[in-house]
Amino acid sequence: MIDELTDARSILLIKLRAVGDVVLSTVVLKNLREALPQAEIDFLTEPAGAGVLEGNPLLARTVVYDRRSMSGPGLIRLIRSRRYDAVIDLFCNPRTALVTRLSGARVRVGYRFRGRTYAYNTVVEPRGGEVHNTQFNLDALVRIGVPIVDRSLHIVPGEPDEEKAGRILSERRGRRIVAINPGGGWTVKRWPLDRFARLADMLIDELGVDILLLWGPGEGEEIEWLRRGMKHRPLIPPATKLLELAAILKRCWFMVSNDSGPMHIGAAMGIPVVGIFGPTNPHLQGPFGDQHQTVRNEELPCLGCNLTECPIGNPCMLELSVERVMEAARAMLHRNAMAR
Repeated sequence: MIDELTDARSILLIKLRAVGDVVLSTVVLKNLREALPQAEIDFLTEPAGAGVLEGNPLLARTVVYDRRSMSGPGLIRLIRSRRYDAVIDLFCNPRTALVTRLSGARVRVGYRFRGRTYAYNTVVEPRGGEVHNTQFNLDALVRIGVPIVDRSLHIVPGEPDEEKAGRILSERRGRRIVAINPGGGWTVKRWPLDRFARLADMLIDELGVDILLLWGPGEGEEIEWLRRGMKHRPLIPPATKLLELAAILKRCWFMVSNDSGPMHIGAAMGIPVVGIFGPTNPHLQGPFGDQHQTVRNEELPCLGCNLTECPIGNPCMLELSVERVMEAARAMLHRNAMAR
């Protein structure tokens, strides 16, 4: 199949959302670039995901689909006008399947999900319940014969992002910083704020670090509540774009986070992550890399349910103790031989 693309001028990747999933899909970029150096690579995503792709040197352009301002037919016309030689649909919902089918590309790659295979002339067997999400994305490249020579995530903060990160952290220069991210896309994935506050104080007392509390749109009141619950004074950055956040995280010692986009950004920037899990499966969606540690309430039989609402009161988060998460942080430090 790779032989059919040796003369390809342009390739479109599709992953509409969410931020973490877009981050994990960047694992395909270097492999495509190495295999097909003559081709321009574009990436179709929604506005939130576009924030982690800006300025990426492995991409020719990011095509942003905003459902509020662009109709489905408008998106299809735009994609057809680009005259892509290949479309690789890593998202595979009904809309992206239709876009792929009507793209005019001679090679159309997607996964064998019910009602979608009509769109693709190269079908990938999905292993989403068996392998990590990065490998799920790489399976599409393996199917078309692209050699896997790189398994890194590729997020590239620009110089302005680095400068802003330096300014934000300038007052803590010389001190080790641990980032804490209490947010998450689903409420049931969020460990309670009061426990994050206790954990933050415990990290300061035991490790002598500074704590950086991360927050995103709509989370200002929660982060202020968390701050008031701490006995020590944390650092709270101003509102940041995603690549500014990436540059900030690159300067941190490690990170403690719920399963979320910022968690994957931290892993992509090479810092160790302690990931807190419950309704999602860390073996499939955990921070990518061997240096990380995940923690969950292992006594529960319902872990990894993938439910966005819990019918039994969310025990995977509410019954997970601060001591257990702190023990995971210690295990991560030991694993990475990180001096305390």
